[in-house]
Amino acid sequence: MVTLKDSLEDGDRRKRRAVEALTRELGTIRAGRANPALVEGVMVDYYGTATPLNQLASITTPEARLLVVQPWDRQSLPAVEKAILKSGLGLNPISDGIVIRLALPQLTEERRRELVRQVHKKVEEARVEVRNIRRDVLEQLRSMEKNKDISQDEAKRAQEQLQKMTELYIAQMDALAAGKEREVLEV
Repeated sequence: MVTLKDSLEDGDRRKRRAVEALTRELGTIRAGRANPALVEGVMVDYYGTATPLNQLASITTPEARLLVVQPWDRQSLPAVEKAILKSGLGLNPISDGIVIRLALPQLTEERRRELVRQVHKKVEEARVEVRNIRRDVLEQLRSMEKNKDISQDEAKRAQEQLQKMTELYIAQMDALAAGKEREVLEV
């Protein structure tokens, strides 16, 4: 049987994961400076298996506008280069046979605005996820109350606690969005 505490903890854990996922998603949005998270998830066809780039190579940022990808297996260099081109990130890989250099061009004002819209879209999707989790936990609470597993007072207190947790996570998401927006608009 699911207890009141289990329901609230499960909801909290799921909301925390939603915030962590949002943090990873925002890391993939290109800002003014180079960030390895930008290309870490690029899928490379490595001997017939789709493999994330961060499992095939080291990704470093020696300069503010430069990413250096060094595959551990030199035979995979052409596949890595092709995957970066196909990724739709707008990056042109420059290979010297050992490493791939990715120079990040200066962002235009229009592209910055587009990236900010992308940030807001991802944050809104994460907010919806958190609200859906809240709804699921509320349904569990109502079911417990209906089955007389908890009293009305316990249900009311749990709902208030659930709402406070939800507001806390949404505030964290808003703070992440504001930080990413500043980062993207920074010239």
